[in-house]
Amino acid sequence: MNFYEEDPQFRALLKELLDEEFFAYADKELNAFGEKCANEIDERARFTDREGQPKLIKFDAYGDDISEVWVNDGYRKTVEDSYNTGIVGYVHKEIPELGRRGNYIYSYAQGYLLSQTEAGFYCPVTLTLATAYLLDQYASPEVKEKFLHHVLSTGEITLYEGATFLTERQGGSDVGANAVKAVQTADGYKIYGEKYFASNAGMCGVAMVLARKEGAPSGTKGLTLFAVPWRKEDGKLNGIKIRRLKDKLGVRAVPSAEVEFEGAEAYVVGDPTKGFYYMMEALNLSRVCNTVASLGIMRRAYREAREYALKRDAFGKKLADFPMIKDSLVKMAVKLEVETMTVFKYLPLFEKVMRNEAGVTEKDIVLNRLYIALLKKETAEQAVHFAHEAIEMHGGNGYIEDFVTPRLLRDAQVLTVWEGTANILGLEVLRLMEKFGAGELFLEEMKERVAGLKGEYVDQVRSGIEQLEKLLVSLQTASHDHKTFHSKRVAELMVKIFESVNALEYAAGGGERVEKVVEVFIEETWKPKHEYNHQLRTVLHFENIAWVTEDKMMA
Repeated sequence: MNFYEEDPQFRALLKELLDEEFFAYADKELNAFGEKCANEIDERARFTDREGQPKLIKFDAYGDDISEVWVNDGYRKTVEDSYNTGIVGYVHKEIPELGRRGNYIYSYAQGYLLSQTEAGFYCPVTLTLATAYLLDQYASPEVKEKFLHHVLSTGEITLYEGATFLTERQGGSDVGANAVKAVQTADGYKIYGEKYFASNAGMCGVAMVLARKEGAPSGTKGLTLFAVPWRKEDGKLNGIKIRRLKDKLGVRAVPSAEVEFEGAEAYVVGDPTKGFYYMMEALNLSRVCNTVASLGIMRRAYREAREYALKRDAFGKKLADFPMIKDSLVKMAVKLEVETMTVFKYLPLFEKVMRNEAGVTEKDIVLNRLYIALLKKETAEQAVHFAHEAIEMHGGNGYIEDFVTPRLLRDAQVLTVWEGTANILGLEVLRLMEKFGAGELFLEEMKERVAGLKGEYVDQVRSGIEQLEKLLVSLQTASHDHKTFHSKRVAELMVKIFESVNALEYAAGGGERVEKVVEVFIEETWKPKHEYNHQLRTVLHFENIAWVTEDKMMA
């Protein structure tokens, strides 16, 4: 079993996005990692979820508070296997075999494979990616020298996993209400207070923490970003205690905790007045990680559903012989294929903006933030839907922990919450429209891309664009309540258009199978759900779409 080898569409997508030399390297490495994810890492994930969950060792034999987090040996091996691939490091440093730096496309491809095994293993990677970005982009040379090489380790020096601690009891999504304080002393800054939901606690080497300096204004403008090492150079805790680990519904592999700072040494990162801005930049990165994790769960759920349907006998047939089963599997397959393609084809824009490359425009920055909000919301919701479909495909077996399906559903559910709920993301879309004209920029971009396309399904997408245009006009003069009420509806319509435009472009450059994929996708996205279906396209195209070999895909 090999998650990469079994996914020829994904391999073809990467071949399109990476140059020839990079793809040759990535193809070899992802093939090896895909096999490891599907086998030993998957076995470790099962054990960690059921029997080997992280545990807090609060006190030592003498009653001293040591606040250590125990993780099993398999978990530690997965940490080593993942980081040594360069899933974090090669975003920022040279790949020895290539003599040049890697990119986010390759990192997210690794995350897509890892998330098919366990989203709880990918969460610490996400936090470390965010930590690396913040240090590399904004830290002083002295702070970089202290931490960054360790955060980027691929096995040559001690690894410091990262963490980003925002959430406080009184704040939650309202980060401006944060109360953790930073006190300046003769030796630097000390952090005091509590972070209420701190993931990767006890495992991170350095945490990025928002705190309010004495005398700083209230709200988000008064927050400064600090790099806080978990331990001092002598190995002792850096004025940090763990009150308790969170007993979570899913992603049990990652330790999430209530953390208390009692004079923790801290180092200012960047401009002290821009801490919130920096963390929001890192949040955008984490939202893309969340999107990739959702795609990974969608892929694993689809794989499990399809394999079960092809194997299971019922009423004298295989499950996959029944029209309703074919319909479910084909709908999953086309949504997964188009959504994965949409996310990864968007990543060059993400890379351009995050690295602040030459030629970045205000439009690029606004559309980047808009696409992040749209795709994070949609993929997280689809991950839950796909996990549900996989359980239903298995019947009673799908509800039994001997199968992976219950864990997929438990893990998927948090992805709708982490990095912003649907309501928060809807408000983000509304803010981008009101402050930066994101609605008009989106319409302009979609109209331009669809202008040169032809075919029977193009008019349906154009109709959706017209529908959005009318909705945005109505919202211009609407009350605040009406605007917030409709914000999620706007996001949902935008993502339908965005994915459909990508699908139409996909069909224009693809073969017969791709045309069938897009045909089903557009029909399922735009046609009324309760009309009598004469064509039964999902049933007719089952073998071409849902049971794919590389030869079929290239046809």
